[in-house]
Amino acid sequence: MKSGLHRGHRESIDILVTEDMCPAFGGNIVHSVLSTVTMVYYMEWVSRLIILPFLEPDEEGLGITICISHMAPAPLGKEVTFYAEVSEVTVRKVICNVWAEHDKARIGEGVFTQIAKYKVDILQRIESMK
Repeated sequence: MKSGLHRGHRESIDILVTEDMCPAFGGNIVHSVLSTVTMVYYMEWVSRLIILPFLEPDEEGLGITICISHMAPAPLGKEVTFYAEVSEVTVRKVICNVWAEHDKARIGEGVFTQIAKYKVDILQRIESMK
């Protein structure tokens, strides 16, 4: 990874909760709120925005650990902001505190860890799993 990434670096993403983001099983929506799966997706995405400018051309980022709590609902139509802030950075690893909130509550929070690996090594690992 390129140098320059530091503790405290922060990124954010704003979304509007839509029906395709609601928890659904077998095609049936359970609740008209942001699903936990969707919340995790955006927490990973906002964390990815942290590392992208620091990856070398022959590197890619991989999420290796996420631990989150889903604390409050975000109803259909609600605007939600997702944040990632670097809490630790080493030569190949970035740990981010992540959280999501809207105008009435913090809806989730946790920690997401990513590593930078060489693309060729990633492809070799994928091939070895075939």
